Amino acid sequence: MQSRMTNVNLPYGIDRFAKVRNSNCYYIDKTGFIRELLSETFEVNLLTRPRRFGKTLAISMLAEFFDIRKNSGKMFEGLEISKDDNLCAEWMNQWPVLFLTLKDVDGRSFTSAYDLLRLTVSSLCIEHAYLEESPYTDEADKKIFLRLKERKADAAEMKGALTMLTRMMKAHYGKDVILLIDEYDVPLAKASDNGYYDEMLEVIRSLFDMSWKSNPFLKFAVVTGCLRIAKESIFTGANNFISNSISDKKYQKYFGFTESEVCALLQAAGLEDALSDMKQWYDGYVFGEEEVYCPWDVINHVRVLMTDRKARPGNYWLDTSHNNIIKRFIEHPHVSVNAKFETLLAGGVIQEPIREDLTYDVAHSTESNLWSILYLTGYLTRVLPEKLPEGMELIEGNTALRITNEEVKTVFGDTVKRWFEEKLGASDRSEFFRAWWNGDAEKLTQEVTDILFGTISYFDYKEDFYHAFVAGLFSGAGYDVRTNSEQGTGRADIVIRELGRRRAIVIEIKWSGEKDGSLEKKCAEAFAQIEKRQYRKNLLLEGYTTVLCYGAAFLGKMCRIKLAEKYSI
Repeated sequence: MQSRMTNVNLPYGIDRFAKVRNSNCYYIDKTGFIRELLSETFEVNLLTRPRRFGKTLAISMLAEFFDIRKNSGKMFEGLEISKDDNLCAEWMNQWPVLFLTLKDVDGRSFTSAYDLLRLTVSSLCIEHAYLEESPYTDEADKKIFLRLKERKADAAEMKGALTMLTRMMKAHYGKDVILLIDEYDVPLAKASDNGYYDEMLEVIRSLFDMSWKSNPFLKFAVVTGCLRIAKESIFTGANNFISNSISDKKYQKYFGFTESEVCALLQAAGLEDALSDMKQWYDGYVFGEEEVYCPWDVINHVRVLMTDRKARPGNYWLDTSHNNIIKRFIEHPHVSVNAKFETLLAGGVIQEPIREDLTYDVAHSTESNLWSILYLTGYLTRVLPEKLPEGMELIEGNTALRITNEEVKTVFGDTVKRWFEEKLGASDRSEFFRAWWNGDAEKLTQEVTDILFGTISYFDYKEDFYHAFVAGLFSGAGYDVRTNSEQGTGRADIVIRELGRRRAIVIEIKWSGEKDGSLEKKCAEAFAQIEKRQYRKNLLLEGYTTVLCYGAAFLGKMCRIKLAEKYSI
């Protein structure tokens, strides 16, 4: 018996802690993160996680907790951290907080991105406009502050903006400043994509270095991002620098939803029976030794299920990124990954060395770096030793990797399919099509086999894959391509029509699970089906004067194509 569905107020698309709490949204308590963060001493603490895992919500929570301008007691009431009276007395709303997010610093050129950085710093100054009138801040700083606010500051003043703001805040409050920076690597990622990486790196490096290099006004800094940029590239000025990535056990349960947290949410919504689908599609990310679900996906799917209980899981990652990283991987001129991609898409495990400190300018330069990027950004996940395939031994220095879950598998599959179609579309296929219309089965067998060996299987090698594969060979060439259409007394697998010349091709696909000699046998089965179900009958009735019928049998990357009959009036 199904439980009764309940409408839960979900924080859909809300990444500000104050709004989540003030809107009475369902909140999975992650405030224990504050205690764990304060359990060690650091100057700069870098936290890296894939996108959509709650980094912004977490750092927004820190801002609400520490900010001296706020009174957050009610906001944290009933949450785990509120039970620690001593910690709250020492830290809650006791420190000046400077909270900067760089997630919107994007642009196709350095000029446009730099303008957005100016706007971001200006907004920060507007938020702290009280510093301009403070009797405790320096007059020279106030002049620079005004230029920053009005977006008139020069390059040197922009680079020193955070240092100056912490100095002014320390003067105003008489206390060291907590600096929070969210999505610190977005400007660098966008710069790498658009060809101005070196210019943006100089700006970001200077902005950060001056903020924490021997900064006497800084209590500590917490920085979030997707990748850990090499320390020598960005964090050179941080003496007591620590970092925490998806490989580390510390904080492992504070980003992402654990299974018990997902179960509690589903129970609150009366959707307990959705757990198995949720697990297959959105679980599988391993942080430290904890397996977690993607919060963005879980919230999105629960939201859909509360409207339509029969809704199937969807791909919500596609709405948050273009997923170009996989395509860039496939197209890399010096990397051949077809066999490894096929292993992953078939549900298998590969082993690769992983490097966690990268710079965006070299992130795509080697195969090893590319596997590292796919792992660190969540497309691949680490396979724990107890879950390795039987007989596989982990090579020292390598990490065992698999595709994270069903959702990510569809991202891989769809990307590979689009890449294949684009690759075909850019090639000259005139001789290939001529062979089909001429009935040259031997040439077709060779050419289709060559194409199979040069592409990547994006599903298991079953008939559905070969249907899509063969239909794709004709895509974008001006033909009317239909699959499983009504012909005669049954449905032909693929029908190709050339309307202007009144000719058509019928292709019956057969997949073989056997080996020796099976392709010929499967072609014979295709012929029998074509004859029995009279696939060419409707085409002739429609007025086509030439109809070619083929049997196409496949086994792995091997194929055999035979002409069953060619009918011409």
